[in-house]
Amino acid sequence: MRDLEQHIRQRLAEIDAAGLRRNLRAPDGVDLSSNDYLGLAAHPLLKERMADAVMREGCGSTASRLLRGQRESFAAIERRFAAFKGTEASLYFSSGYLANLGVLSTLPEEGDVVFSDELNHASLIDGLRLSRARRVIFPHADVKALREQIEREPDARRFLVTESLFSMDGDEAPLREYAEICRASNTALIVDEAHAVGIYGDNGSGLIEEAGIGGDVFLSINTAGKALGVGGAFAAGPAWALEYLVQRARSFIFSTAPPPAMASALDAALDVVAAEPERRRRLQENAVFLRRRLHETGFSIPAGRSQIIPVMIGGNERAVAAAAALVEDGFDVRAIRPPTVPPGTARLRISVNAAVDTATLEQFARALGSAVARFTPCSVASS
Repeated sequence: MRDLEQHIRQRLAEIDAAGLRRNLRAPDGVDLSSNDYLGLAAHPLLKERMADAVMREGCGSTASRLLRGQRESFAAIERRFAAFKGTEASLYFSSGYLANLGVLSTLPEEGDVVFSDELNHASLIDGLRLSRARRVIFPHADVKALREQIEREPDARRFLVTESLFSMDGDEAPLREYAEICRASNTALIVDEAHAVGIYGDNGSGLIEEAGIGGDVFLSINTAGKALGVGGAFAAGPAWALEYLVQRARSFIFSTAPPPAMASALDAALDVVAAEPERRRRLQENAVFLRRRLHETGFSIPAGRSQIIPVMIGGNERAVAAAAALVEDGFDVRAIRPPTVPPGTARLRISVNAAVDTATLEQFARALGSAVARFTPCSVASS
C-alpha cells in the first residue's frame, strides 16, 4: 500500500504541476456553467410530479430493470420519448455516459468499422474503446475527409458516430451532409443529442428534427439531465435495436435502475417543453445577445448560434484564475482544461440559460472582459 500511495501522490503532484488539479465546488453565483439550459431543474411542475412519485413509488428502484427494478412509469416515459423523437421506440438508461457505453460497446462488432469525430465526448470514445470494431477518427466536422474515409471501407459494416452539438466548442455537426453520406454508403448514423434535445426543432426534440433527417438516423442518444432538467438518458431508434440493447448492453443490464420518480419528472419536463416554447426562444435570444456582446467587447469566439460559448484562454493556470475572478464578481463560470479539451486550449466554457436576463448578461460581458484581460491580456482586442 505504501508503494501505491507514493505512486498516486506522485501522480497528484504531476497534476498540480500542470495546473490540472480539479476541485469539487458547489454552485456560487449566477449560473453560466451548468447544462440546465431551460431552467427546468427547479421548475415547480417537475418538483411537484417528482415529489408525488416519491411518495407513491419510494426513493429507489431496488434493482436493475431486468430484476425487480422495472416500473410502468419507465415503460410509459419510453413510449412518450419515442413519440417526442419520432422513433419507433426508446430505452431509458441511468445516465448519458452509460447510454453511450451501452450503445457503442454492443452494436458495432468485430469486423465492423466506426467513424468517429475527433472531438466526440469521452463517453462516446470510451464506448468505442470497449467495442471490438475498428475505429477511424476523422477531422472535426470534415465532410470531405469523412466521405473519403468511408469510401475506403466498401466491404465493412459501417457506423458514423457524432455529437449534434459539441459540448466544449458549441458548434454543430453538418448533419444533413452526414445523412446524405450515410444514405449513399449504407452507413448507420448514431447521433448524440445531449446538448440539443429539448432546445432545437419546432417541437424541441433536437437538431435531428431541425435538420429533417430523422429517417436517416439509426440511433440517437439523448441525455435527460441537461435541458430536460432531470437525469438519465434515452437511446431512441428502431424497436429491434433497442430490444437487442436490453439483451446485450452491459451498462443497462448490470446497472440499478434510476429512481422511479425520475420518470415522472421527465414526463413533466416534456409537458413543459411542449407548453412553454418561450423558454427555448428566450434561451436562443440570450445566446445571440451574449455572442454579439462578446464580439463587441473584443473576444474572438467561434461562429455559431448555440448556448455553449467557449472563450479560449490557452494556459491552464490562467483559465483557473480568470474563472476565480468571475466568481468574485458573482458569476459561476468554470475553467475547462485537458484532458477534457486538447492541450493548450484551456478555456472558459460559458453556458447560457433561459433564466438569465439581458441586463445580467451585459454585466457578465463586462466582468468577463475585465477578468480575461487581467490574466490573459492578449486574449481581448483593445478597444
